[in-house]
Amino acid sequence: MKVAIIGANGKVGSKLGRILADRGDEPIGFIRNAKQAEQLEAKGIRTVIADLVETSVEEFSRLLKACDAVVFTAGAGGAGDELTSAIDGQGLVKIAEAADLAEVRRFLLVSAFPDAGRSKETVASFEHYMQVKRQSEVDLVKTALDWTILRPGTLTDQAGTGKVNLGYTLMYDTISREDVAAVLAELLNYPETAGQILEVVQGEEPIGLAVRAKAGK
Repeated sequence: MKVAIIGANGKVGSKLGRILADRGDEPIGFIRNAKQAEQLEAKGIRTVIADLVETSVEEFSRLLKACDAVVFTAGAGGAGDELTSAIDGQGLVKIAEAADLAEVRRFLLVSAFPDAGRSKETVASFEHYMQVKRQSEVDLVKTALDWTILRPGTLTDQAGTGKVNLGYTLMYDTISREDVAAVLAELLNYPETAGQILEVVQGEEPIGLAVRAKAGK
């Protein structure tokens, strides 16, 4: 399976690429900085230089040709409201349009858990981020793509356990980036999960079983 990873230099994207490469798939990491290529290619991730802000829909469409799926896990990473809107919001719309033009139907979006940060006082930039994430979900759902939206809890750098709680409505919790990447890799194996919005946090169910259940297997 040839999988385009938008935001492959991020912590989730790079882990996903490594998982896919290790299992024999062909991950293609879309990055905007050539300096990020060497580290990713050492993990078996072929890289493509393209900027979510500057590169056109048509050019992205050309680059996505022959891919079997797209995983959008790009984010501005707290670089300000303008970039958050441009990357997390408008960037998602651009890639969805490009995928549609390229006839790449399968599309996974890494979004945000709605309850994240609600136990403490938040700042305006965080509220803007959450609004953009919700709008990006709305924009993707309106497309004709075979989308799946994954909302992880607060991400940690702890080692993955290979076990999660995956459901349609969950109580808020944390989850390791490694486990999120593993869930994404498993979702790619099950086109039956298209049209679902899933939440995922740490838990006790093996990832393979959790995803298969949502695929009706």
